[in-house]
Amino acid sequence: MEVEELHAKVHGKVQMVMYRDFVQKKARSLGLRGCVQNFPDFSVEVVAQGPREHLEKLVGHLHKGPFMARVSRVDTEWREPGGEFKDFSVVY
Repeated sequence: MEVEELHAKVHGKVQMVMYRDFVQKKARSLGLRGCVQNFPDFSVEVVAQGPREHLEKLVGHLHKGPFMARVSRVDTEWREPGGEFKDFSVVY
């Protein structure tokens, strides 16, 4: 399968609600590599690499989030994979 890269910025109540851990678990269960991190503007950035079908499933999870999250918007961008990730990690 061809590897693609998803760059997503998630807006809403997505910090201090275990959102990054949620994304990490979903991404790992889909066999994706990449990272997730909080941004100073209270959004969360996700960079994930893997098959398009798995990345699209992750986008669905990003829109839902964990129980306490309230996602208002997910901006997505598809890119050529840049850089390599060994697994899917949370950046602190």
